[in-house]
Amino acid sequence: MDSIKSKTEKAFEALKSEFGYKNTMQAPKIMKVVVSAGVGSVKDKKKLDLIDDRLSKITGQKPVRKGAKLSVAAFKVREGDTVGMQITLRGARMYDFLDRLVNIALPRTKDFRGISGSGIDEMGNYTLGIKENTIFPESSDEDLRDVFGLAVTIVTNVKGKNPARPNASPTESFWRGRSGEETKAFLVHLGFPFKKIDTGKEVKEKAIVTAAKKAKKKVVK
Repeated sequence: MDSIKSKTEKAFEALKSEFGYKNTMQAPKIMKVVVSAGVGSVKDKKKLDLIDDRLSKITGQKPVRKGAKLSVAAFKVREGDTVGMQITLRGARMYDFLDRLVNIALPRTKDFRGISGSGIDEMGNYTLGIKENTIFPESSDEDLRDVFGLAVTIVTNVKGKNPARPNASPTESFWRGRSGEETKAFLVHLGFPFKKIDTGKEVKEKAIVTAAKKAKKKVVK
């Protein structure tokens, strides 16, 4: 099985016919991966230390604690209180984390049917929300009270069209108008399991099957 890094190196050949790349510098690449967790509602210092420890084990890097810039009485937050933790991964650690995310963690998700494609922004970056940290083997033995969610943002070099140059040539790498389709095609090439979009015919067939099951249950009762 090819690693994420080796697939990235093959992205130019795999996608050049679809997006018209002229040289390898135009091919999409992953610049960095940002892993973050919001902990504003956590007041217990031991719980904060536990989240810090789990994130360190999952990513292989110590997280940076982000403090509140203002005091907000309604949320019981004081200036300087830890409201989030963030880790920026690059190089070997980044590729290692992505390999484990795609090949090990995501398939362990309960009732997993693929990831959503709606997390791609206009800058060509993709953000994936993970409800439970326990999908990673490093923290699979977690107590239910200690489970927390996190977000993974994959920052690519895919850029949207610059509004100052709406008529720029599509062959110009820096100004080329690249939609979310390019980022999604790149991530699919890397092996990210996106949800399958059902066609109209498949939706009708599923509805018929569901209706038949409901009718059968009524008859049994």
